[in-house]
Amino acid sequence: MSRIAVLIVAAGKGERAGTRLPKQYERLGGRPMLRRTVEAFAAHFANQECPVQVVIGPGQQALAAEALAGLALPAPVTGGATRQESVRRGLEALASFFPGGDAPDFVLIHDAARPLVSSRVIGDVVKALEGGADGALPMVAAADTLRRKGLDGRWTLVPRDGLYRAQTPQGFIYAAIASAHRDHAAHDVTDDAALAELAGLKVDMVKGEEKNIKVTRNEDFALAEKLLGAGDVRTASGYDVHKFTVGDHIMLCGIRVAHDHGLEGHSDADVGLHAITDALLGCVGEGDIGQHFPPSDERWRGAPSWKFLDHAAALVAAKGGVVSHVDVTLICERPKVGPHREAMRAKIAEILKIELSRVSVKATTTEGLGFTGRREGIAAQAIATVKL
Repeated sequence: MSRIAVLIVAAGKGERAGTRLPKQYERLGGRPMLRRTVEAFAAHFANQECPVQVVIGPGQQALAAEALAGLALPAPVTGGATRQESVRRGLEALASFFPGGDAPDFVLIHDAARPLVSSRVIGDVVKALEGGADGALPMVAAADTLRRKGLDGRWTLVPRDGLYRAQTPQGFIYAAIASAHRDHAAHDVTDDAALAELAGLKVDMVKGEEKNIKVTRNEDFALAEKLLGAGDVRTASGYDVHKFTVGDHIMLCGIRVAHDHGLEGHSDADVGLHAITDALLGCVGEGDIGQHFPPSDERWRGAPSWKFLDHAAALVAAKGGVVSHVDVTLICERPKVGPHREAMRAKIAEILKIELSRVSVKATTTEGLGFTGRREGIAAQAIATVKL
């Protein structure tokens, strides 16, 4: 299998977007745009080792740390005064990443401001490289009528036949593009494919996508939000029950709640997190919690249930999904959920790495009826919504 690395260029100031923060750190669909971009590649390469190296601007360390919190990434590299210099520094950081101090075979260079890149485009760039190309460039045919303004102020029609718009990721043989950046550092080019061609490399075209927009201006955020809303939206439910046993506390939605009983279970018996876990697994067709964490496996005896939910969220991400919303209802007479509700919401949001507004925790009783009414145990039901 080819050794592939990804270089995400996020060193710009993003001033044309007119946003409060550099545009790559602004939220898009509730998450920083840079994080969405990184996660698109992490999901595509989930089943193989592929470092995703981010290059950031000077003074952006705190912003990057917040945007990328929880992701297993190499430390960000600080870029230079130009995009070209930033890419060169990123390439140098990847030079000895693999075991034995080896460099990658191929590198994909991508703009942080293209968060909607699809797995299909990424895969086609890799296929072109593995097929023998020195480089691969996704492109989209120009569809609009084009006009050029001359020095005299007059506009002339530019035939659009044969005109294409270049996108990223642009993929290259690592050694070849690293050499091109070293040898042609004095040239000012608009993208890496232009530099590669300047160095005599063969760059093949692959089919890009209209959805793979570059978020440049403020109005682009609205378009990107609209595009994020498209696609496959799935919902699934989860349900769990645990009975009371001897103890002095229970775990509910990741929060330790003092109680005159405990909950019986192989793990920490957190009915809330178990129900949400099953709902997320259902959204991506991955069975139920017992298949992934069987009670017969001693590794999970007493295990904290946040690990189960984190695993389910990782499976969603590996399939290119985004957790849009989760709603859990706790069914019990005691303990009272209200005093702990906000802490529970915050814990679930932290585990799933989503906005607090996308988490709902409710509670109800059965008016003294059934096993919950007799205070023999606690039940929970959950619904999850995932965008794929």
